[in-house]
Amino acid sequence: MRRREFITLVSGAAAWPLAAQGQQPAMPVVGLLRTTSAAPFGYVVDALRQGLKDEGFAEGRNLAIEQRWADNRLDRLPTLAAELLSRPLAAIVCNSLAVPAAKAATNSIPIVFVSGDDPVKSGFVSSLNRPDGNLTGVTFFGGSQLGAKRMELLRDLVPHITTIAVPSDSNYAAIDAELAGIEAAGRTLGRRVVVVKAATEADFEPAFARIVEARTGAVLIGGGPFFGSQRRTLAALALRHRLPSIYDLRESVLDGGLMSYSASIGSAYRQGGVYVGKILKGAKPSELPVLQPTMFQLVINLKTAKALGIEIPASIMLRADEVIE
Repeated sequence: MRRREFITLVSGAAAWPLAAQGQQPAMPVVGLLRTTSAAPFGYVVDALRQGLKDEGFAEGRNLAIEQRWADNRLDRLPTLAAELLSRPLAAIVCNSLAVPAAKAATNSIPIVFVSGDDPVKSGFVSSLNRPDGNLTGVTFFGGSQLGAKRMELLRDLVPHITTIAVPSDSNYAAIDAELAGIEAAGRTLGRRVVVVKAATEADFEPAFARIVEARTGAVLIGGGPFFGSQRRTLAALALRHRLPSIYDLRESVLDGGLMSYSASIGSAYRQGGVYVGKILKGAKPSELPVLQPTMFQLVINLKTAKALGIEIPASIMLRADEVIE
């Protein structure tokens, strides 16, 4: 029951002269720099490889990929970026929180970001259509309306609740814009919003204890790389406390969360791989507009719904793009 999601490529990127390709190493090296640990995000590496394959590049055949993962320790990023850039990189792929370290390390090597944030507000580029300097990329950011949509889905799922808690990463600056949209939606829907911050995995248990004390009826789990890497823990806590939950990643539902509504991070990394392939063929980052999502998925885990004793209304089931049974 799943519809394929895609992010539309903007065509028309010009190619550099073939002579410029001669400056690339015989086996181009692409760096991958992410703030998270590797284990929960192996699927994004697979998606990146697929995008590169779409452009004719296969790791080990005519391409090498060097990976660096910060294990959610942002202070490690400058060192990891320097390690990568000690190699003759043809391009570097980063998630949003790793971009500043990559930008500080090079102003010439192409940087392709895959971001869940607004890349203009984050200062990565001044324009989506005309990215400047050595940066371009893909965003699966959906704007403040996504938070409002998730609030509406929780309201429709459990209409009797009056309070919704929002656990969020206190180290993730971009969450503030998301919270503003969620709180505005709460006022419109007549729901009280309780924001509970967490900075480390050790903060999760106390955070959920505060959520329970506040007599919360459901949780909307905040976004960001750290929370995405802890999705299994967060889903288990929501289930243990019998709280209906909604997330910003489909993968959180695969790991036991109840619902998600979002663009696909996997599709975004695949398109990031396509962009890297185009750069390897001679395209300049400034010629490749930042790609935005064109579709959003509603994913539902019926096994989790059953464990919570919740019957998903037909109005929600009919809108689902994927149902996990």
